[in-house]
Amino acid sequence: MSVQQPRVSPTQFQQRVYQLVEKIPAGRVVTYGWLARQLGCNSSRAIGQALRRNPFAPRVPCHRVVGKNRLLTGYQGLTENQSLSRKQNLLSSEGVEFDGDGKVQPHYVIG
Repeated sequence: MSVQQPRVSPTQFQQRVYQLVEKIPAGRVVTYGWLARQLGCNSSRAIGQALRRNPFAPRVPCHRVVGKNRLLTGYQGLTENQSLSRKQNLLSSEGVEFDGDGKVQPHYVIG
């Protein structure tokens, strides 16, 4: 499968986000806040907006980013059940487990 080139080039900030997200190993997750801290950014929302526009999925595995409460907050710019189910299925296929409240088990979280 080839990755299509984006129609609009990512900003420098988005490129930095994508480069860091590429380093998240399969079977592990990070939070939006952790990514923001690693990049010296004060905004988890800015990270979410960059990932929402991720034209390089699945090579840039944005499904490995979760909310600070370990909940799946969105995927592919959507917060609906079908989109979140897809994100959960991707993580489950990598071995990530969830508790009864739908939170990622803590030992899968980096940082």
